[in-house]
Amino acid sequence: MDNICGDKELTAALKKVAFGFSLEEVTEEYGAVDGEMKLVKRRETRKDVPPDLKAVKMLLDGSAADVSAMSDEELEREKQRLLKLLKENDT
Repeated sequence: MDNICGDKELTAALKKVAFGFSLEEVTEEYGAVDGEMKLVKRRETRKDVPPDLKAVKMLLDGSAADVSAMSDEELEREKQRLLKLLKENDT
């Protein structure tokens, strides 16, 4: 199978999901007004996508962390620790 993107692009995309991100969507509706297509409605929305623990785990794949045996509280603490570590290493 051909590699669609390089390792750097894949890592960057994975980091984006691991940290969480915001995206903006623009929806425009057009309608016929006096025989012409004109913009009737324009809506801009912003969506916040929260950090994803699975993406963090993928970034750290090969580490000794065994998350399958962790409680929800332990997972949340580990998530916060890993997010902090990723932010420190990203700068």
